[in-house]
Amino acid sequence: MFPERRLRRLRKRTMQPLFQETVLSRDDLVAPLFIDEAALAPAEIVSMPGQYRYPLTMIAEVAKEIAAAGIHAVILFGIPARKDAGGTEAYNPEGVIQQAVREIKLAVPELVVITDVCACEYTDHGHCGIVGETPCGPDLLNDPSLELMAQIAVSHAKAGADIVAPSCMLDGMVMAIREELDCEGYEDTAIMSYSTKFSSALYGPFRDAADSGFLFGDRTTYQMSPANPREAFLESELDLKEGADILMVKPAGMYLDILQSVCSLGLPVAAYQVSGEYAMIRAAAANGWIDEKAVALESLLAIKRAGADLIITYYARDAAGWLK
Repeated sequence: MFPERRLRRLRKRTMQPLFQETVLSRDDLVAPLFIDEAALAPAEIVSMPGQYRYPLTMIAEVAKEIAAAGIHAVILFGIPARKDAGGTEAYNPEGVIQQAVREIKLAVPELVVITDVCACEYTDHGHCGIVGETPCGPDLLNDPSLELMAQIAVSHAKAGADIVAPSCMLDGMVMAIREELDCEGYEDTAIMSYSTKFSSALYGPFRDAADSGFLFGDRTTYQMSPANPREAFLESELDLKEGADILMVKPAGMYLDILQSVCSLGLPVAAYQVSGEYAMIRAAAANGWIDEKAVALESLLAIKRAGADLIITYYARDAAGWLK
């Protein structure tokens, strides 16, 4: 008998993961939360069953539930009551995310609070920063948008965020944010950069959840092409050199090759199992085509196996319960 077969049979007999090479745990999970400034009660997101937009008045209670489940970190997305071309509510000291951070840190000080640093939820055009005319028509302007991202990041740090996570894929965004954070005295605020974020077809449900669809064009001029693995690696390498503390690959499941290569850079790496990945599993399970628990856990284990140190997933609370 071959040694591998003997080990498989031993594992089956003992029911112990003595030889399991990859272990998924609650410590790996980050729970995304949507906070709606105008909401009075939780509202389920139609395209993401089981996920909700929460009102500010409930966010402390939700954070306590997440911590009690054994999850150590959340990432926050805000839906403001007002939008404009400049995304000014994104850095308002009394904005939805700034208030949510303070509420969570007051209620559960040990919970790590990560904030998404972007403007797509806050602009009336739905793009990730400042838009202006270019030779190819209206598009995102990189340098003015850098100033906006730095303002947003500092406002989150002032509110008490532990980690800021710029997600707009601007050139130089990590350096601009790091310099502004340091200048304002927030040297200890870490940066988790969406360093390799693909222009993916899997973000549709998120745009429903965060009300962040765009009015014109698309995001292919500043997000990564799914066809370019070398360029994807280079983007993460550049963010490392600019001072990122954590790198991220988004989406996760269809980009495990990219995730594995980015892990070779030596920094902690997060992977984002995005809304479309979650929605597909939920939809197939609702139709009785798959075992939801088994498939969800297998998908998360695959992300961990590829090298992720953190997994941002809408299955965080479910998985935490299953992993108990």
